[in-house]
Amino acid sequence: MRALSTAATGMAAQEMNVEVISNNIANMNTVGYKRQRAEFSDLLYQDIQKAGAQSSDAGTVVPTGIQVGSGVKTGSIYRITSQGSLTQTNNQLDVAIQGRGYLQVQMPSGETAYTRAGNLSVNNTGQIVTDQGYPVLPTMTIPTDATAITISPSGQVQVTTPNAVIPSQVGQLQLATFINEAGLEANGDNLFSVSGASGPAVVGNPGAPGFGTLMQGYTEASNVDAVTEVTSLISAQRAYEMNSKVISTTDQMLATTNQMKS
Repeated sequence: MRALSTAATGMAAQEMNVEVISNNIANMNTVGYKRQRAEFSDLLYQDIQKAGAQSSDAGTVVPTGIQVGSGVKTGSIYRITSQGSLTQTNNQLDVAIQGRGYLQVQMPSGETAYTRAGNLSVNNTGQIVTDQGYPVLPTMTIPTDATAITISPSGQVQVTTPNAVIPSQVGQLQLATFINEAGLEANGDNLFSVSGASGPAVVGNPGAPGFGTLMQGYTEASNVDAVTEVTSLISAQRAYEMNSKVISTTDQMLATTNQMKS
């Protein structure tokens, strides 16, 4: 009976679904995290009687045919890039991105990674870096005697020093956008890299057409909604239990068949 293998694919699919949901819940408080959603597709069908096949010498045809499915598979795990809520931190180096765009990060390998996590700091040389110490691009250095740092919505970074009458600009933050943000490859540490699905990065200043703006003193919270995830978790659990019930029922039917033969 193919029902055994069909139900097994359903259990495996819901197991994957639970893993995706659990990762969303685990990252509810991760800055800039974008929740994911498992999407499923049906497996191949066996044609027992093909639709449209001739059923008599008079030229009549079968209207629907007989096709039996073989189960389900995980088609993709889609990242939902909707805006997360803004959390005020009062840290003058924290920036939240309102709208489209990713901060650019220089990795130790020399490659460029991308992030929505704007919880930034300065390192021992005064460079603006991520919480992992990776420099933010374009690189810029904050003077050691700076008394205040101002980051405008358009990404201009200005500092105030004791002997200066007006603030001086030390750099310009830029954002990168992608034609398919969901196609970015997640690397951990809130970082993404370009993939063949995302398309190349398009770089521009915040506030330019097609780019979001920056808000200083805020970070973007995860876009995970606890109620939605718990509801999805319950739904996945019920689906898993129903597939398990199919296996139990099929096993009982096979046992009955064996008893008839004996």
